[in-house]
Amino acid sequence: MIVKSDISTQIGSLHLKNPVMAASGTFGYGQEYGSLIDNSVLGALVTKGISLLPSTGNPSPRIVETPSGMLNAIGLQNIGLDAFISEKLPLLRKGSTPVIVNFYGNTVEQYVELAERLSVVEGIAALEANISCPNIKQGGISFGTDPRMAGEITERIRAVTRLPLIVKLTPNVTDIGQIASSVEQSGADAVSLINTLTGMVIDPATRKPVLANVTGGLSGPAIRPLALRMVWQVCRAVRIPVIGLGGIMNANDALQFLIAGACAVQVGTGLFVDPSIPENIVVGIEEYMTVHGFERLEQVIGSLMV
Repeated sequence: MIVKSDISTQIGSLHLKNPVMAASGTFGYGQEYGSLIDNSVLGALVTKGISLLPSTGNPSPRIVETPSGMLNAIGLQNIGLDAFISEKLPLLRKGSTPVIVNFYGNTVEQYVELAERLSVVEGIAALEANISCPNIKQGGISFGTDPRMAGEITERIRAVTRLPLIVKLTPNVTDIGQIASSVEQSGADAVSLINTLTGMVIDPATRKPVLANVTGGLSGPAIRPLALRMVWQVCRAVRIPVIGLGGIMNANDALQFLIAGACAVQVGTGLFVDPSIPENIVVGIEEYMTVHGFERLEQVIGSLMV
């Protein structure tokens, strides 16, 4: 008799049946892929980033394909908190998949208000704070690039919510381990990384940037080796759970992040190529564990041999 491997995982108080999530910004509000993927195959889904007020994002063009990836300058377009709660969340509640709400602001006060209001709404399993945003009160410096600011905003969010708090880290820093340690000490239950890397593309014919915003966020397989290195680095720097993302396209990619120490993974840009990737990863992880004699996912997590 073959005993099925246990691929469940734990992120703070949040228990997931498997470690595969849909990443923020690539899965809309959970319904956009309804005809292409069954949300129940996911361990969790992370919503598009939510702000207090609706945002139209950046002007077009705002997406361009690059070698082994893409640049996006969407600008965090979203319908705003009130519309999300009234229009999108009721549909998400009908499913069994845990819903993690990604949110962002340009001031500490905006982050705090968002976390406070989301925390009293039924149907939200956890929060993911995107701290890659510019702090307008500090001259546009990103919250996530300064350990002190990252710690301060995490502490303020932690004070107003009992939901599991995931802090999403930017890779555009010198020492991501230091940032991760700061948010851990300030009350984060987990960290997710990496967010996109800043890049640009120029059209030689016009000598102008292809993106209207000039620069955009690079994602896809091109960034996977960098993401994997940073996840490994952060796993050595903190004791809280780490969620890995960045160019994951198949089970082999996901397993690398798990072996490096991540307790879960998120699939983002890959969904644009093949919406069945999350389900294929779940099956691939199960097959890998059976072949290698692992009974529980925790035996795989952090099993890197160096």
